Amino acid sequence: MQVICLEEKAFYELVEQVVERLKEKNNVTRDKWVSNEEAMRLLNIKSKTTLQKLRDEGKIRFTKPEKKIILYDRDSIDVYLEKYSKNTF
Repeated sequence: MQVICLEEKAFYELVEQVVERLKEKNNVTRDKWVSNEEAMRLLNIKSKTTLQKLRDEGKIRFTKPEKKIILYDRDSIDVYLEKYSKNTF
């Protein structure tokens, strides 16, 4: 029997990827609007300042339904990532 050890961060990232694949496979619709934390995870950034910069420059869409709540358009995040993706050789 083999034992595989993972760091906590790697374990939770793996679990998130499995959940996303299961959702895709079962045609579970994803949320149109995501929180700061989810937007940062999708963009793979750690800084709220960077997220604000992307918002202020109009690179990703957002809505502000209440005074201190900002939600980000998941589709615009996907478009942003696709726009700046690089093709392999």
